[in-house]
Amino acid sequence: MGLSTAPVAAFYLAWLALIPLWFFTFKTENPQKITLKSLIFNNQTLIALAWGLGYHGLALFWITGIHPMTWMGVPWLASLLIAIFCWLFITFWGAILVSLWSIIVRLFDSIKSHNVYFKHPLIKSCSRILWGVAIWCLLESIWSQSPLWWTSLSYTQSPDNLAILQLSKLSGFSLVTAAIVMVNGLIAESFILSKENRQSIKQSLGLILSAIIFVASLHIIGFNHYNNPLIDSEKDQIKVGIIQGNIPNTIKLYPGGLQKAIEGYTKGYKILANEGVDLIITPETALPFDWHYIVTNTSIYPEILTQKVPIILGAFGTKNSSYTNSLFMVTAEGELLNRFDKIKLVPLGEYIPFQSVLGKIINRLSPLDTHLAAGNTNQIFRTPFGQAIVGICYESAFSEHFRRQTKQGGEFIITASNNAHYSAAMPAQHHAQDIIRAIESDRWMARATNTGYSAIINPHGQTLWISNLNTYELHQGSIYRRQTQTLYVQWGDWLTKVLVILSIILLGVKVQLGQY
Repeated sequence: MGLSTAPVAAFYLAWLALIPLWFFTFKTENPQKITLKSLIFNNQTLIALAWGLGYHGLALFWITGIHPMTWMGVPWLASLLIAIFCWLFITFWGAILVSLWSIIVRLFDSIKSHNVYFKHPLIKSCSRILWGVAIWCLLESIWSQSPLWWTSLSYTQSPDNLAILQLSKLSGFSLVTAAIVMVNGLIAESFILSKENRQSIKQSLGLILSAIIFVASLHIIGFNHYNNPLIDSEKDQIKVGIIQGNIPNTIKLYPGGLQKAIEGYTKGYKILANEGVDLIITPETALPFDWHYIVTNTSIYPEILTQKVPIILGAFGTKNSSYTNSLFMVTAEGELLNRFDKIKLVPLGEYIPFQSVLGKIINRLSPLDTHLAAGNTNQIFRTPFGQAIVGICYESAFSEHFRRQTKQGGEFIITASNNAHYSAAMPAQHHAQDIIRAIESDRWMARATNTGYSAIINPHGQTLWISNLNTYELHQGSIYRRQTQTLYVQWGDWLTKVLVILSIILLGVKVQLGQY
């Protein structure tokens, strides 16, 4: 499953990689007397934990790219230990979700029922499939509300399987996750049926056939959506210019890097303005100063007054006694029209959760003199070209962050990120996340990054342009304003709610029948 994620992006493996986990979760007969201890402390839980460690550990191995942090004054050995700690902490966080799934589905399955229907092998298999899909989707939904969130099963299909990703317009990433779990569950249950009861061969083949028909049907439906023409009016066109500054983190917040950033973004702004773009976009903290300093001490502000082209500028804002990671909307007249403060801050990077405990173990992984402050969740980012949907770096993983802004009238997406301190796997996965957000919201997207990948993505998830890594690049392209509202934008993740309700009803019937 880890290999199905970018940059390897062997997305087809995801449709099979859950089968061993599912098989070993249910192949062992439950003991006659079920206790919470017997459900938790057994081989099935260990297998689930191992599967979770393998998937999340491999998919998130790029986190170790924060080492070495000697440029921040962190000793080499301490830097290595910090990197390993962060990787293991986040990996275990994801693996616990898989273990919880294993425990809960086995708990549901272990409930005895004297009704003849619940003793039928095919009914048992179908019940486990419903519970398995519903519980996985529910756990991912809860997990996505936490500060640590990245490796949903759905992102294994991005960037290459755009057909199946079109279904996220209906109920967000959960529909793709549900499809993956269901197909794996159908195939795994067919093996379990044939192994436990040789008389169930026909039913076993029926489950495999159902899996094939199901996955083929979903891809056909998605492919039809993918082939629907995008109808965008010329009056809604915005010619954007993207500056990829390519300032390595090792020098980014030091005099040499600061000067290089000022010169690079000023030069890029001037070139793109002369090429006739409507709006220029810079990455997250492109100029790592506060707004007042940019106005009074940098060469880019006088250039804005001369060229008179609006710019979205990544910089630091201030909030009380802390900094904010912000995007500033600067008009053609050099006035500050709007500001968006990053809401989803990176744990252990931009702030330390449980500061009183973890703060004693690990120092912040940022050279700033203070922790960053999170922005308010109800922010609206207005531009001279309409309301924008904004995601700053880590926020690309959070579907609800984009859905909220789209529902409030956002017409196009702007994402800005840094990513300079990670391996090539991280920007590849980041780009994959943004593709899903563009599809879910049915919006055009412009991505501006420090070292790559910057890109322009259309509402079908097609990448119309993508930058190279670790290069200074300027690009001009077009995005379009849109006012559509997908079913997901209107109703949110309704599928998980429906699955949970159906699971509770099925469990209630089983429990009730088990009393007789």
